[in-house]
Amino acid sequence: MTRLNTAFVVLVSISVLLLLSSWDDDKHMAIGPVPPAPDYADSTQWFIVDRQGEADLFYVISTETGDHMIGDDTCHYADTHDDYLRGRMAHEMHAVDSFYSGHLNYYSPYYRQVSMQSWATEEMAISRIPLAMSDCVRSFDYYMTHFNHGRPFILAGFSQGAYALMQIMKVMPDSIASRMVAAYAIGYKVTAEDTASCYHLRSANGATDTGVTICFNSVKTPESEIKIVSGGNIFCINPVNWRTDTVSTPFVFYGKKKNDTLSVSLDPESRLLLVDGYSNDKPMPVIGVPGNYHHLELKFYYPYIRQNMADRVAAYFRKE
Repeated sequence: MTRLNTAFVVLVSISVLLLLSSWDDDKHMAIGPVPPAPDYADSTQWFIVDRQGEADLFYVISTETGDHMIGDDTCHYADTHDDYLRGRMAHEMHAVDSFYSGHLNYYSPYYRQVSMQSWATEEMAISRIPLAMSDCVRSFDYYMTHFNHGRPFILAGFSQGAYALMQIMKVMPDSIASRMVAAYAIGYKVTAEDTASCYHLRSANGATDTGVTICFNSVKTPESEIKIVSGGNIFCINPVNWRTDTVSTPFVFYGKKKNDTLSVSLDPESRLLLVDGYSNDKPMPVIGVPGNYHHLELKFYYPYIRQNMADRVAAYFRKE
């Protein structure tokens, strides 16, 4: 459990090549030095656990990197070859595999994610993030070509990683999307603009529908929302009872020193999860708001999500 104590913060084809070539580094990334691109043929650029399972989990990590120095300049991107920065990223990769994968094969790429400080404003984050997203799209293309071998797969990501899932899905061919069991875009928003530009984005409505996207953001009250993370979100499902109505359900929050019973319900107006009974409202760094539980999403619900991944894989094979 201690592996999850570190806050998870912010949060294939010609079409892929066209997308990557449309991102102009000179226009969008001109602030500070840029680390070398990861080569996904290099095994050190992956965290992989092959369980010989019948389905895979492809996971994109959240923001584990702060601004750092390269020479005399401040760099706003993770260097996937730097031992210290790799260690921070590997911490989340290992934790998510330990608590979510179950019997699934696990694949998680290192990528040049934008730094925590980049999320101080949405304008800053979105201006810097195309470089990071290009790595994520390339890594998924490499995974599909060299690792997947035709198996069904789950896409998952948290915060910045959830944003990456949508960029992957926007260029995903139908032949690949047909094998996507579900996408878990946790701790970020799916907007109307996203669904208009990606017809693969369909909201989950229950515990075992497949080819859908699971999304949620947790708060004490709607006033605790972090707009950059969840403002304008239109997808939400309760990850404990897997309902999209307002029915509240208790859940156990497993902690290092004690286990607390909390409850969670869905607020249909704000499309947020309202968590009742959690006493520590201390905000997370940079973008935090008191009563916002962005940094706790994966810790709050991990047993329920792990079981749900197994249930959706089983549902996928029943349909096949």
